[in-house]
Amino acid sequence: MLDFPRWKVISIWLVLLVGVALAIPSLMPASLSNRIGLGGMPRINLGLDLSGGSHLLLEADTTDLAKQNLQRMEDTIRTEMRRGSTKIAIGDISTANGRLSFFVRDVGQLDAAVERARAQTQAVGVTGQRDWNVNVVDSTRIVMTPTQAGLSDSADRAMQTATEVVRKRIDAMGTREPTIVREGSTRILVQVPGLQDPAGLKALIGKTAKLEFKMVDMNADPAQVQAGRAPPGSEILPFVKDAGEPASAAPRLLAVQRRAILSGDDLIDAELSRDDNQQPAVALKFNAAGGRKFARATQENSGKLFAMILDNQVLSAPRIDEPILGGNAIIHGSFTVDSANQLAIALRSGKLPVDLKVIEERTVGPQLGADSIHAGVVASVIASVAVIVFMLVTYGRFGVYANLAVIFNIFVILAVMALFTATLTLPGIAGFVLTIGTAVDANVLINERIREERRRGRGVVQAVELGYKEASRTIFEANTVHFISGIIMLLLGSGPIKGFAVVLLIGIFISYFTAVVFTRMLTAGWIRRNRPTEIHI
Repeated sequence: MLDFPRWKVISIWLVLLVGVALAIPSLMPASLSNRIGLGGMPRINLGLDLSGGSHLLLEADTTDLAKQNLQRMEDTIRTEMRRGSTKIAIGDISTANGRLSFFVRDVGQLDAAVERARAQTQAVGVTGQRDWNVNVVDSTRIVMTPTQAGLSDSADRAMQTATEVVRKRIDAMGTREPTIVREGSTRILVQVPGLQDPAGLKALIGKTAKLEFKMVDMNADPAQVQAGRAPPGSEILPFVKDAGEPASAAPRLLAVQRRAILSGDDLIDAELSRDDNQQPAVALKFNAAGGRKFARATQENSGKLFAMILDNQVLSAPRIDEPILGGNAIIHGSFTVDSANQLAIALRSGKLPVDLKVIEERTVGPQLGADSIHAGVVASVIASVAVIVFMLVTYGRFGVYANLAVIFNIFVILAVMALFTATLTLPGIAGFVLTIGTAVDANVLINERIREERRRGRGVVQAVELGYKEASRTIFEANTVHFISGIIMLLLGSGPIKGFAVVLLIGIFISYFTAVVFTRMLTAGWIRRNRPTEIHI
């Protein structure tokens, strides 16, 4: 138990010294570490409550998902019924009352149509329930009704997608260590340290970025369009208002066909560009399938108008003078450089499947973060000094070993957090202080056990060996309970709770190493060198 070969001693000291070296950059300002050549070393990231920044709580409006599902299924059914050598003729598709229904013109093809329709449904979860029910009504009409399980699954997948889209958009801004997590079934928490003005963040996150290209209905009556009445198969959409246009002005309206000839799903890149008049614009590049769709649409509709639509607002409606075959396009509008760049980021990140509203907004100033750091450091220093004095007075030489373990414990925890680019929050500092107490508690158990063995008349070596052996078992069991608690907080908690759990879990492993292994090494070395006949503990 007290046998420490030279290789083990060297390994322990090497681990501790490397930990001290890796912790140093996190203890100094970034400007100073850059000046002395430590700028490339890993550092601990400071959370929102320590560095300041923006906090947003977003809530998704999932009411439009059912309508989107109906639209997708309608397009799928039209395509599938025409697929293959045996085409199935169907009538107009109705989406009234939240259901999709259509009749089969040839009764002999009814069973085949039902099979094709059912093939487009999917099993949801482990129950095997389908996302759509397919029934036959009145002998020739097929009715497809979305199930509640299907709607719930669609909402969950939409929220997963929305969370990833928000993450991509914020990462594209170049911010460091944002916190983006789902809260509940329809909310997303966004925290961006260091960002003091959330206006641009809200504008970027809140943009759905649903890009569509639709043909303009050239046969629509302008008077009917301005009255808001669309011809069958078309819809009325407003133009985006120009920058100098008064907010109270009535929007210009345009009738466009409901079916899109191209959407943002076929987009592979979008970037800030300039149009022929050197005004800010957004250059688009489509994938091969999107390029073919765009080329075919522009070839078939030469001389007609097509509308570029973003989030159900018409950006522009240019005339197709010649086929566009390259798979590229440019979006014109009343853009500034910043707004065009934000739109490009939003389009590259993908469209949001649901609308997001900001229901809670909070900005933490850098001064408040500095005050939090100061308060946390003061609390940590006071706690550490009090513990060091207590251990020194109570246990003498063994108290000195325990205090060395506490000091190295602090440095190694900081080093591990820096290596894993962990984020330190105010609750994390609380976990830090708690870890110091836990580390010292282990040494108290060891020292008291050694005292007890000496009272029983055991020799110095045997007392120390049994003290570490018996106490280590208790320390391991106590740390196991702490570890389970920390894992539960990490998995189920969010925000500050996770920050506390991260520091606590790292501290559990480091404190066991420093409080048990390191102090045992020091004690074994002292006993080997001095061969004491009595210990004062």
